[in-house]
Amino acid sequence: MAQDTMNAPVDTLTCLDSAEGEGWALYQGDCVEVARQLPDNSVDFSVYSPPFANLYTYSDSERDMGNCADDGEFFAHYRFLIAEMHRVLRPGRLVSVHCKDLVNYKGRDGMAGLRDFPGDIIRAHQDAGFAFHSRVTIWKSPVIEMQRTKAHGLLYKQLRGDSTFSRQGLADYVLTFRKWATEGQESFVKPVTQTQEGFPLAQWQDWASPVWMDIDQTDVLNIELAREGDDEKHICPLQLGVIERCVRLWSNPGDVVLSPFAGIGSEGVVSVRAGRKFVGVELKGTYFDRARLNLEATKVRQLGLAL
Repeated sequence: MAQDTMNAPVDTLTCLDSAEGEGWALYQGDCVEVARQLPDNSVDFSVYSPPFANLYTYSDSERDMGNCADDGEFFAHYRFLIAEMHRVLRPGRLVSVHCKDLVNYKGRDGMAGLRDFPGDIIRAHQDAGFAFHSRVTIWKSPVIEMQRTKAHGLLYKQLRGDSTFSRQGLADYVLTFRKWATEGQESFVKPVTQTQEGFPLAQWQDWASPVWMDIDQTDVLNIELAREGDDEKHICPLQLGVIERCVRLWSNPGDVVLSPFAGIGSEGVVSVRAGRKFVGVELKGTYFDRARLNLEATKVRQLGLAL
């Protein structure tokens, strides 16, 4: 039988801090070191937003995967985590990764353009033994992106001047991967079941769309209380609506949901509200403190209620 991740003997000496509450446990530390202490086949689902290589710098710690020189250095670190995720995930279950294409700049990269960060994530997971299960595109407003980033390719004056430099806005993606059961692991498989009452046909037809057009981009936890004045670039929490859809689609009530990049606790808040158990790991102290407060204030809600 799979061991209980919620009661896993994580050595707190390898963590900077830890906290726990009803249905959740949170560790401040290196996500790879914590994941290595979790039992085999003990996590039922995982959803998270990893650092986008070096796009966002969260801290100056050498253990921070976002504190890297380039994509190659990031994936050298990230592959250690993916291997542990494959080990701890229950056979037959899924992990969902939020990501996006990344932008190259002429001055920094030698040539302007985009790079296929989602494709690199897919290949890294496949190398670790995962099967690529699905991709959801999350629509983002190009107007808001233009206002926030001032990207030349989105400016109207660029379209009028030379539209060969014009491009579409950048969508977000949720990439989902399956750990298939191997011979002898059949006893670990536990299906996720839905009911007509809890998951009506119309809702499935909406969520089965390969493009989610109706995600509220402002539906996030408050980040300002967790932000430090010397942060080079700020945290970008995943929308709660995206997390809710993934958790409800791919886990059962009472299942263990893991986020190795817990941030300010978005995945944990949604999981606990939906009656799941949550294990999170976060390296940065201010984010860990805010995640703990957010989780302490979270109560279990009736499954199926909108967030």
